[in-house]
Amino acid sequence: MNSAICLIPAQEQALRIEKLGLEVPTLITDAANLFYLTGRVFAGYLMITPGVEPTYYIKRPLELTGPGVEYIRKPEDIGQRFPGGLERLGLELGQIAWADAERLMKALGAKEPVNVTPAIMNARAVKTPLEISLLEEDGIRQAAVYERIPRLFRPGMTDIELQAAIEYELRLQGCLGIFRVNGPMELHMGSVLTGENADAPSPYDFAMGGSGISPALPVGASGEEIKPGAVVMIDMNGCFNGYLTDMTRMFVNAPAVADLNPKVLNAWKCSQTICRRLAEAGRPGVEAKALYELAVEIVEEFKLGAYFMGHRQHAGFVGHGIGIAVNEQPVLAPRSKSVLAEGNVIAIEPKFVIPGFGAIGIENTYVVTPDGMRRITPAPEEIIPLI
Repeated sequence: MNSAICLIPAQEQALRIEKLGLEVPTLITDAANLFYLTGRVFAGYLMITPGVEPTYYIKRPLELTGPGVEYIRKPEDIGQRFPGGLERLGLELGQIAWADAERLMKALGAKEPVNVTPAIMNARAVKTPLEISLLEEDGIRQAAVYERIPRLFRPGMTDIELQAAIEYELRLQGCLGIFRVNGPMELHMGSVLTGENADAPSPYDFAMGGSGISPALPVGASGEEIKPGAVVMIDMNGCFNGYLTDMTRMFVNAPAVADLNPKVLNAWKCSQTICRRLAEAGRPGVEAKALYELAVEIVEEFKLGAYFMGHRQHAGFVGHGIGIAVNEQPVLAPRSKSVLAEGNVIAIEPKFVIPGFGAIGIENTYVVTPDGMRRITPAPEEIIPLI
């Protein structure tokens, strides 16, 4: 293991810290935020003070080295460095428990907490060139695994058996397996949906549902057999380097796509059309809600409103920011106040659930540029036969 505490270039770290715009001494402890600001995860705290080099208060692992590294056993050890206390202390109040926040406030003698989570989320929403290069690499590696999916399928498989085979292949090819999610949602490695299970509502605001195999994780594959002629929607993990790309593709348990029901082909064509038209329209300065409204207009043109983003239960968005977590800013939703910026990375996922046929649609990850959104998930968008 590299013992240097910071694994991203010093200039890159300085750029990311500057983007935060912090005005008060701030302690960072959330794993995703530590990764964003240092390129690694550790137990402890990164302290950012305006105008001062970062300090790393580390509990574990041992033997990390570099400027500003100090080892501690508990948060109270940090307080010894601030005998006079602090007037205000920045904390990730959107991510850490209030009990932890209170302990940190007391340990550092701080009188007022400042919630820095919005500033961090806004900074993470606009990717640096280095981050975009990592996401591009991720998209290529994810697409390479998707190309192998037909070879993993065997007639008679259930959805969970196919998902396990894809998970195995993903891990062999270097996928980290983790899905970092902001907020109270849980997911394991992605989702494979077929048949009526696609219409089973989940407790999460996902485009797709699925009952899962246990109420302990009620989402995704349920053990339903992938029947001859059935369509299969595959939305699997794309985290190979700490960043995530999001990509969904359609497969069919049949030798020819031409035999699919016209309703399935119409929904797939609508999904593809939405992706392309939103990608053309998505430029810096465009309101996120305007892209959602454009998607709805296209859905109405295809007469698919009853099935858009679910059937029995509808998700309230058509796309979302993505990066270190699978759900970052901006969100393409009807009440979103976000405005697109160059460097946003957004997953667009117009999906449909049609009773009797299942889940239909594609998803791509895009980078916002002055000329529109550039796709970085390069797998073919066509429906692919599994046999």
